[in-house]
Amino acid sequence: MNSGATYITGSCIIRHNRVYLNGSLLWEADPALELPEFLRAGYDRFSGQYPKFHKMDALSKLGWLAAEVLLKDTAIAALRPEQTGMVLSNRSSSLDTDLRYYATVKDFASPALFVYTLPNIVMGEISIRHGFKGENTFFVSPAFDTALMSSYPAQLLAETPLAACICGWVEVMEQQYEVALFLVENIQRPNSILLTEAALTALYQQNNS
Repeated sequence: MNSGATYITGSCIIRHNRVYLNGSLLWEADPALELPEFLRAGYDRFSGQYPKFHKMDALSKLGWLAAEVLLKDTAIAALRPEQTGMVLSNRSSSLDTDLRYYATVKDFASPALFVYTLPNIVMGEISIRHGFKGENTFFVSPAFDTALMSSYPAQLLAETPLAACICGWVEVMEQQYEVALFLVENIQRPNSILLTEAALTALYQQNNS
């Protein structure tokens, strides 16, 4: 039922080579795997039918993988393309890829890396995969700002044509990574949680060890 409120209807958190869906451990990879191998293993487990994945940078792969897990078996596909938006953030922007790109400039600048030297490209990759055409914004902040990520998506759902929004944090810097994506909607579904700063903080901090 749409009551004018905004609800968290799903979450996917990936950290420490573990994938959590809605608070429960969905899959755990070998802790010794470095990020590129972990991302490939996650792709093989949860998708395996999207060759463009292999051309992405690590930030896009991580966000894309989390979105695959988050959106599976949801009703998002029934919405019109312009009804789903995204609001994401991180700490390092695209610095991980920027450094890799800069390393190629001494010989031959890599066009394949250059296209990923903006942090919001991860939203583009997710949008292409799922056909989203709604509003999107990417913020850079020192830490996951749960106050912003609880208020801004709620405002978008109240004041724009959006009916759903993927919001959260996707951070990659060398081997340090973390992604926490949340599906928020203006419809209350089974096991959904009212979107508040406290609720978002509790979900983000869950299983963080």
